[in-house]
Amino acid sequence: MIAWLDTSPTGFIVVTVFLAGGASCLTGQALAATWRPARQIVLYAAILGLADRFLNFALFEGALLSLSGYLIDTALLLVVAFVIDRLTLARKMVSRYPWLYERTGLFGWREKVRA
Repeated sequence: MIAWLDTSPTGFIVVTVFLAGGASCLTGQALAATWRPARQIVLYAAILGLADRFLNFALFEGALLSLSGYLIDTALLLVVAFVIDRLTLARKMVSRYPWLYERTGLFGWREKVRA
C-alpha cells in the first residue's frame, strides 16, 4: 500500500492523518454548523487532497503528481469529513430541537412519538 501512496509512511501519518485529517474534521463540522448540504464536502475534500499532496511533496519528498496517492488521501479525507458532518448534524438536531427529535444512535435522530 505504501507504493500506492507515493510517500513515506511517516509522511502519510503526519500530513494526511493529522494535518489534513484535522482540517477535514473542521470542514465537516463547519459545514454542519452552517446547515450546508453534505454534497459540498466533496469539493472541499478534493481541495484538501491537493493541499495534502503538495505538503507530502514539499515535506517528505513524496510524488506531487500521483493519482493513486491523491485518490487514497482524498477518499480518507472524504470519509472523515462525512462522519464528522453527520455527527455534528445529529447533535445539533437533538440539542436545538429537543421537543421534536430524539437521538437514535450515533449518527441519527427521529421524531419523538407524541402521545
